[in-house]
Order: sequence, then structure tokens, then C-alpha cells
Amino acid sequence: MAPKKDAKGKGSKKNADGDGGGGSGKKTSNAGSAVKVRHILCEKQGKSLEALEKLKAGQKFPEVAAAYSEDKARQGGDLGWQIRGSMVGPFQDAAFALPISTVNNPVCRMSGELLLQFQHLGMSEQKAKETLKNANVTKNLQLALAEVNGSNLPEGAGMLLYHLATKIKPQIADHLPLLTRYIAAGKLNSAMKVDAGLEYLLKLGQKVDISVDIEQFEYECGVNVVITPEEIEKLVQKLIQKHKETLLEQRYHFNSSKIMQEVREHLKWADGKSVKAAIDVEIFDLLGPKTEDDLKPSIKTDKKKDKSKASDKGDNNKSLKKENNIENDEGAHTIGELMKTKVHFHAPGENYKTDGYVVTNNTENLLKQHLLVTGGRVQTRFPPEPNGILHIGHAKAININFGYAAAYGGICYLRYDDTNPEKEEEKFFTGIRDMVEWLGYKPYKITHSSDYFQQLYEWAVILIRKGLAYVCHQNAEEMKGFNPKPSEWRDRPIEESLQLFEDMKNAKIDEGAATLRLKITLEEGKVDPVAYRIKFIPHHRTGDMWCIYPTYDYTHCLCDSLENITHSLCTKEFQSRRSSYYWLCNALDIYCPVQWEYGRLNMNYALVSKRKIAKLIHERIVEDWDDPRLFTLTALKRRGFPPEAINNFCAQMGVTGAQISVDPSMLEAAVRDVLNVTAPRRLVVLQPLKVILTNFPYDSMQEIMVPDFPQNLELGSHHMILDRVIYIEKSDFQENPEKGYRRLALGQSVGLRHAGLVIKVKEVIKDVSTGEIKELLCDCELSEKAEKPKAFIQWVSQPITIEVRLYELLFQHKNPEDPNEVPGGFLTDINPNSKMVLKSYADRSLSSVKVYDKYQFERIGFFSVDPDTTCEKLVFNRTVVLKEDAGKK
Repeated sequence: MAPKKDAKGKGSKKNADGDGGGGSGKKTSNAGSAVKVRHILCEKQGKSLEALEKLKAGQKFPEVAAAYSEDKARQGGDLGWQIRGSMVGPFQDAAFALPISTVNNPVCRMSGELLLQFQHLGMSEQKAKETLKNANVTKNLQLALAEVNGSNLPEGAGMLLYHLATKIKPQIADHLPLLTRYIAAGKLNSAMKVDAGLEYLLKLGQKVDISVDIEQFEYECGVNVVITPEEIEKLVQKLIQKHKETLLEQRYHFNSSKIMQEVREHLKWADGKSVKAAIDVEIFDLLGPKTEDDLKPSIKTDKKKDKSKASDKGDNNKSLKKENNIENDEGAHTIGELMKTKVHFHAPGENYKTDGYVVTNNTENLLKQHLLVTGGRVQTRFPPEPNGILHIGHAKAININFGYAAAYGGICYLRYDDTNPEKEEEKFFTGIRDMVEWLGYKPYKITHSSDYFQQLYEWAVILIRKGLAYVCHQNAEEMKGFNPKPSEWRDRPIEESLQLFEDMKNAKIDEGAATLRLKITLEEGKVDPVAYRIKFIPHHRTGDMWCIYPTYDYTHCLCDSLENITHSLCTKEFQSRRSSYYWLCNALDIYCPVQWEYGRLNMNYALVSKRKIAKLIHERIVEDWDDPRLFTLTALKRRGFPPEAINNFCAQMGVTGAQISVDPSMLEAAVRDVLNVTAPRRLVVLQPLKVILTNFPYDSMQEIMVPDFPQNLELGSHHMILDRVIYIEKSDFQENPEKGYRRLALGQSVGLRHAGLVIKVKEVIKDVSTGEIKELLCDCELSEKAEKPKAFIQWVSQPITIEVRLYELLFQHKNPEDPNEVPGGFLTDINPNSKMVLKSYADRSLSSVKVYDKYQFERIGFFSVDPDTTCEKLVFNRTVVLKEDAGKK
């Protein structure tokens, strides 16, 4: 653990080794406002002691946590930064008392008293134990129990308190006692009423220090509203008569939830179980007992694919108003399905309802202005740095940002974060746009962070004037890490910082001699991040106009505000920047978007680091950024991966907070699914073996018609030549076949696909000097006359020569960058067989192919035409092999 300073810079100051800075070397306890904690959660004392011994023996904490901890929600036991009040009592006391970088003896978090209290609320023992593992819910329940103070609760109120503890958001946590009192008094006697109370209080959340209008609160929550069984019965009978004709036609296949919804429209606070029971009784009275036909599954009708824009907008708004969260759920088949069914962010303009959003006195007014500009439209952005080629991880980001906007009728900007002129090149700008469009997305507008350099500069001056930023002369090394020496220039006079910042802008200060820093501590503990630095490098768009450039921490939230972004979607590592994101917007009193984070997508047996790929290119291990063995998007395109397959793969991964690492086989499966229905079939032999049909049944060569898709003849066909000399795959003949071998052998015939012939070996001709088989002499027989063979093989006749490139994984280990797996470094882990080039024979119908055309070479795999192809030389890349059949020989 390490201490975290509060906003005023108070708290223990310790260096990276945990010393107090006084030179004694003694580790001190934490007096800060927050601590960074790791834990290992064990239900049994013996297990926790065993884990403690492992740590004392020198085993790494994350490894022990992975093996012993029963809290599987976080990898390595990392709880991140925790403030006082966010942890259970004894655990919190131990966390703040523990010296830095040390391990505590086991702490009893699951006190027997709390366990019993939770069970008295109506939980099972198992449910109570699971609840105690959630520090936030436990804290809320403890506060609720303290408010109740042992008084008797109405029936069901205990579980309503649990419902409250799980649903209440941090921004309205101060109102927990109010809601608890209403539950304890029986005034909020259903989950629906509790939810209504939470929703009403959240609506007040866009204002600061507003008092609750109790009369309005009770009205919104249905307090003292009683719906009698007679009222429910009377309304249900009326609605049954309304739907009588449809009920008699559909009988028990009728969707009774329609009536339930109509009851809700008239009797909002009616008990759901009572309504359901009344509906069931009335339907039974009308229809009588179920018949055999009633018990049969109903035939589902296709939903209309095309909906009007008006209904779409209504559905979109309804979907957006679902609970704000990213479901920890499996993915979907398409991005559209994923965004519509699995991801529930806030509705535009309801930013204040999201966890952690900071409300100011001007928030309500700023949100109103924002909605006037956007019209309530979803607006996202994809903001890559133009300093490298996009990779498979970026494909997920592209799909989430563009896909979410598309799913709700919104727009998505492509914004180049071009704030570092040192590493930016025009080819990267072009490459990024090409890949976004290749994946099927069209940016609403292409912008650059540099478009806003003047505005960003003016805002920086405002921050200095407010005393929220200062010019600092610490160098990069002195600012490095999470516990650097405090800047002696933090409290310099405002006018002095203003003049120095002007000097920085006017190139009067050397590069590296000054930075502009923000007066804020990030969640991860980093103090005063840099907002501007000096770089005497011309910018590709602004030339020599600027020599100071803003950092990502400063730029991206302000650009989001300028573009009225509704959902700032980014990967999990930026969660630690969320506080500075909100702080900056609010400090400048401008519209503040909401930042949502999701887990990164990592690919095993691969690396995506720009620097390391450049090293692979320099060492001539790969040819360029688009080498088909890499997982850059240009490489995947060249290899033949269809963009829709990549999009579907991203959808299948889902949108969760967890970092995902998957094997390439999962991506290949998505590719195979698409190509299986889109790639026409052709016959090719990779390693040809000449076969002469000695009794060829025709006087001359034959032109035969072959279907492009044998399973669907309506999708077209192509012509092939069948002649006396054909070529088959070398591996399709064995002179001395192994057991179970089903293809061509001495005494064993095979069929020729689509040719209507069965062939049998008559003579094997070998090279006299090497003994290598040169050709086969075979007899052939028409299929309808011959005995059915055990297998059919591909062949070609009068073929064209093509170059075929077969690719395998570039690295031999799952994590080539992990020194534990690959001690010698990733350059020593190269698979020597990652690329094989063959001269092969192909059906002549492939002579007119175009670059990126895709085909299935029957019985071999899916292939794509490589950009190296010319009129004289056809080059094909193997995209993926066919689905493996373990029993096929």
C-alpha cells in the first residue's frame, strides 16, 4: 500500500521504498486520505494463514492472490485506491495502519454479528456471506442498519434495504437515511417504489445542495397510495374484454404482458404479483383449461426489419434510459446487437446520473445548453494518436465508439490526437482513416486536437489565473513515479506563472526547462500531471506556430467538451484519469461529458507495441506493418480477414470492464464463419503430383461446370478443364498407407471432385537417382459405374502456376513479451516455420482474380489474393485453414 495525498497536499510523504524521507529507513503507517490496497480474501482462517506463509517465503502477491483469493472480481487482489469510509471497519483500520509495502496478518472482515444482521434482513447465509465480500454494499447496509437502530421492520422491508444498498449511487448516498426511514416505516413497500425514490433523487443530482421537497418526493414514490384487489380486478376485466377477440384466436399463446403493461399505465403502484394473478384468473375463466394445441410451442413471426425513424428514436431513448452500466455478460453476434442488448449507458443529458460524475452549480444550465446543440443525439469519438498503425485492440475501440453511436442513431467523430509532432507521420493519418472505413464506418467529421490549440491555450491561461495551474521547472526524471519530490514552484505567484507560460509559448525557455502542471492528484496517486511541455518541432498542420504542446491528460477531455461528446468511451487504463477529466471541465465551467471505461482486448501469441513491431521490421523478421503474421489491421486485411468478421469477433468479446486475452483461434473462427458463406470454391493443389489417366474415357479434353458453392447451386458456377493429365496433392497418395488412410493408395481408389471419375493406381513412376515419386499412371472409371470410393480429392488439369504463402503464428509462446515465459526476449521466440512459400497449381478460372478476392481452396483452407499480385504472377495468402476434423485422414 502507498499513501495518497489529499487535495491540499497533506499526508505522509514517502519515497518509492516506503521511507518517511527522514533517512531512518523505517517504514511508517499511512496518514493519507487514501491507500492503494491489495487483498487476499479467504473464508477459512487456515487458508489465509497458508497464503500468508507463501508471501513470507517471497512469492509475489499477485500470484498468491490468484491461487488463494476467493474474490475473483479483481486480478492479483488489487482493490485500487480506497478512501476512508469505502471499506469495512476492521479491514479499513488495518489498511490505514499498515506500513507501506508490507503485509498484514489476517483481518476478520466477515464478523459474525454482521452476518447475523444480514440474515435477519431475510438473506440466506450464503447470500449474506457474498454480500459481505462487497465492501460498498456492506457499507451501505451498515449505514441503513444504524439508521433503523434495531427497530422492528415490516415484512419484506429487510430485503428492500438490501435492494437500496445495491442500487443507490454515490452522488445521492447522503439521502440513504431518508430512504431507509421510509422503508422502515412501510411507506416504500416495494422495489418499484424504492427505485422511484432513487430516480427522483437522481434527477435532483444535477443541482448542488438542493433540499428534497418531501411532498413531491412522496408523490413520485407513491407513498400512501393503496391499490385494492377490487381495483385491480375491475381494470383487468375491462382489459380482457378489450383483447377478447385476440385472446380467443391465440388462446394461451397470447402475450399477457401486454395487459400487464396497460395495468401499469393506469395503476402504477399496483402489486405485480396481484396483477399477474388477476390476469391469469380472468384468462382461465374466458378460455377454460389448456388443450393439447395450447401446450404446443407458438410459431414465432419475423419482426419487421425496417422501422420508421420516429419509432426508432422512441426505442433508442427508452433503451438509453435503462440502468447505467456495462453488463458483465457474454457478447453478441453483431455490434448492433451488442450495443442494443448488452450495453446500457446513460441517456444524453443525464450525465449526472452516472457514478462519480461531479456536479457543480452550473451543471444543470450546461447540460441544457448541450442538449440544445445536440438535440439529444448520442455523440462519440474515436481519438487515436497518429503515430502508428492500428491493431486488433483498436478494432474493438472503433466498434464500440462507432457502433454505439450507430445503434442509437448518433454520430461519431474521428479525431486525431495530434499533440506530439515528434512521432506523427502522414502515412499514419491516412492508414487510420483507411482502416476505420475498411471496417465499415464513416466518421461524421474528421477533426484534430490541433484544431483547438488556440482555445486550449486560452483555457490554460484561465487555469493559471484561478490558481489551478503553475509553471514548474522539475525535469522529467524528477517528476517520474508516484511519490516524486514536491515541486518547490507549486505555490509561485500567479502573475509569475502567467509570464513564464507566455515565455514558454514565445520560445524564450529551453525545451525541457519548464512545464505547465495542473494542481490535482489522480486516482492512481500521481500528483500534478503535466498539461503543457516545450517541443521545438514543427507540427504537421500548424507548422512553427506553436512550440508548446498540450498533453493527453489536458487535451482529450476539453476536446470532448468542445465537440459535445455524450459518451467518452476509452479503455480501462484511463480510469485513473477520470478525476482529472471531470476536474478540468468543471474548473473551466464548461460542459463535462461522461467517461466510460471498458477492458482492453489483447491477443495471445502476438505483440502490438509500435516500438517492438518496428524492431521486427528492422531485423527483417517481418516485411512491414502489413506483414500477414502481425495483428495490425493492415496485416489482417492483407491476410484476407473480412472486416465484418473482425467486427463480429469484437461483438462476441462483449463490452466488460475486464481485460480480455484471447487466442488467435477465436478470431479465426469468426473469420471462418464469414468466409464459409461468402468465399466461392476453387480447386488448387499446393504440392502437385502428376497423374496420367491411361484410359481417359473421352476423345479430347472436357470442359465441366463446377458450382461456386456446392451447397447452394443458385449462387453461380465456373468452368474447369478435365484432360488426360491431371495433378493431385502429393499428400493424397501413399505408397505404403498408414492404418485408416482413406485416400489414393495401391489397391485403393479415390474419386475426383466434380469430375465424375474414380481413379485407381496402375503404376508408380519414380526418379531413378532419388527414389522420389515423379508421377502416377492410373486407370479411371465413370463414377456411376465404379464402386463408391472412401474419399474424394481435389485435382487440376492444364493448370496455372500460382504462389501460395502459408502463415502460422509468429511466436512460439502465448506471451512473447513475458520474461518468465521467454527469458531471452521476444526476438528469441520467433517461430521458424511462421511462413512457407509454395509454387502451386490452380484451376484456370483463377487467372482473372483481383487483389483481396477471397476463395476457399477445397479441402485446404480460405485464401486471399495478395497485393504483390501482378499480371505475370498470382500470389495467394492463406487466411485460415478449414475447420479441423480430427477423424479425417
